[in-house]
Amino acid sequence: MSERDDSPGIEFRSDVTVEMVRSSASDSDVLFAARVSTQGEQTLTAAAEGTEATARDRGLINYLMRDRHGSPFEHNSMTFYVQAPIFVFREFMRHRIASYNEESGRYRELRPVFYVPAPERNLLQVGKPGAYEFLPGTPEQVSLVDETTRTASIAAFEAYQRMLEAGVAREVARIVLPLNIYSSMYVTMNARSLMNFLSLRTKREGTHFPSFPQREIEMCAEQMENAWRELMPLTYAAFNANGRVAP
Repeated sequence: MSERDDSPGIEFRSDVTVEMVRSSASDSDVLFAARVSTQGEQTLTAAAEGTEATARDRGLINYLMRDRHGSPFEHNSMTFYVQAPIFVFREFMRHRIASYNEESGRYRELRPVFYVPAPERNLLQVGKPGAYEFLPGTPEQVSLVDETTRTASIAAFEAYQRMLEAGVAREVARIVLPLNIYSSMYVTMNARSLMNFLSLRTKREGTHFPSFPQREIEMCAEQMENAWRELMPLTYAAFNANGRVAP
């Protein structure tokens, strides 16, 4: 969801953008890598031809996932383009299992696009870390979050503009901008890394190790998961069947 504010050029969004821009990933990649340990060069022809995995290969992939033989899941690559508020990227980069390149506020003037939580976004944290849940806020709290976020964002961007107009360097002027300003980046990872990311950044019933992600990074993770499951359906099914634990 995106909308313009009364202030010229200011835009507020309540969503994130995730696009798969390049991939070399299939279930067959897992199988070639696993079978080379017993078949050696006999796997070369099938690997070179890019032979697709069949339903008969499901058992091997499930075995690898269940017994956590993880390295065969690394011989693939997916590159995503992500637009999200900066505080989401800071959580992304806690995962040192991917390659990142983000737009720079030193080299370009940042666009006035800011995140504001949608009305349905839960606002109340109940319980203690590790055993808590988020619940909807009151209408008054929803209104307070929306109004305060918009006001602070507008004031911060106006301060940023004043410094730029006065000739202050972009790398200095940007220090007044809030964490809810949008940025963009490319992130590249393999399926094993992505499964680790999804296990921590999505909340699902029946997982072996429950997670409590912030909703905004979960929104990114959900879109990445949707793209991945189309590429590697057997691996995806095994991941879910085994409690969504990265091998």
